[in-house]
Amino acid sequence: MSDPSYHSRIRQNPKFADMVSRRTRFALILSLLVLVPYYSFMMVIAFQPDLLRQTLGEGVATVGWPIGVVLVVGSWLLTGVYVRRANGEFDRMNQEVLKESWK
Repeated sequence: MSDPSYHSRIRQNPKFADMVSRRTRFALILSLLVLVPYYSFMMVIAFQPDLLRQTLGEGVATVGWPIGVVLVVGSWLLTGVYVRRANGEFDRMNQEVLKESWK
């Protein structure tokens, strides 16, 4: 598998380029879906902490708690979405590229 012609056949395969571009685009979108809300939350904490300090009803929980929980759980769910697609679609595409490159 360390044959240079094998590696060049993989890189020249149009399916490989398609897989790389799809995976990169998908990872970028998911990264933005995690990072933009997280850093927005951090900016609110830094510059408008009173917004998150407000209590919910007559309880002791503040507005910041449920928002923080949604951010963490959302990150876990998006990680699961990535793993599912990586183990499904991207693995199938990878196997096709490898199979075609052996020919």
